[in-house]
Amino acid sequence: MLMTRRFGNEDRDIAVAAKMLRNGEIVAFPTETVYGLGADASNPGGIGRIYEAKARPRHNPLIVHVCDIEMAHNVAEFDPKAALVADRFWPGPLTMLLPKKVGSRLAPAVTAGLETVAVRFPSSKVAQRLIRAVGFPVAAPSANLSGKISPTRFAQVLRQLDGRIAGIVQDDACDHGLESTILSLIGTPAILRHGSVPQEPLEDLLGSLGEVGEPREISSPGQFRSHYAPEASVRTEVCEPTANMIWIGFGPDCEGCRLTLSTSGDLEEAARSLYDVMVEADLLARADDVIAFAPIPMYGLGRAINDRLRRAAAPR
Repeated sequence: MLMTRRFGNEDRDIAVAAKMLRNGEIVAFPTETVYGLGADASNPGGIGRIYEAKARPRHNPLIVHVCDIEMAHNVAEFDPKAALVADRFWPGPLTMLLPKKVGSRLAPAVTAGLETVAVRFPSSKVAQRLIRAVGFPVAAPSANLSGKISPTRFAQVLRQLDGRIAGIVQDDACDHGLESTILSLIGTPAILRHGSVPQEPLEDLLGSLGEVGEPREISSPGQFRSHYAPEASVRTEVCEPTANMIWIGFGPDCEGCRLTLSTSGDLEEAARSLYDVMVEADLLARADDVIAFAPIPMYGLGRAINDRLRRAAAPR
């Protein structure tokens, strides 16, 4: 078992963590969405360790994180539409699926052998500093065991991956609490995964977007039917909970709920608290308990929240 080193966000700690990444080790780090588990995207050994530590299926590609636009252009082909999206939404919680650039030096496993690459420029200053110190894009899925709840806090990463990864950079809780939105710009623009950028501002910029349901082949992260799941079973759209349910409310009309995503019905607050509340409910759950969620509206960030709940409730 590895000894997982703990790092702060000071420059000296970032430098050590970056050196570990360059040497092919894997390090968890905070972003504005959730904690990521990073490897130097050019290092096949490091990329392989991500898949091993997470028990992640090898055909599930990774998101490549960059610290500036120039770095993004070194790994992906940008047409005018991609440049427009980047100008509007980067840095931030939006991933674009783009053609992979010839000669990008990305390890083949990063893209699962595909000719496309998922690329993101995070707004987290800690993430940017780490990537800049590595000097090459960092491939990073969420820092959890495959299919389990995504971590938004340092302690949640350690609960799942302590002893399985080389290090972790500690910072405050993640601002958004949900993964990035994944937008495909291969052909007709389409949302592959709802996330922290809602559909509406994307459509304001690009017009009507397509949406990929259950794909035959995985082209980007977040497309497995079962995902983001606690140990306990999950039910959605529950208005009248039974005795064995840990009922999680939304809005002011959920009297008797054990926990809540937002008492005021604020979707931003609900998105930010979703995984934290799910972790808390899972710790409360006894053998036959079910985690039950009150209905969430299907607009704005509600689409992403409902997507996560649907996948958490799917057969495993």
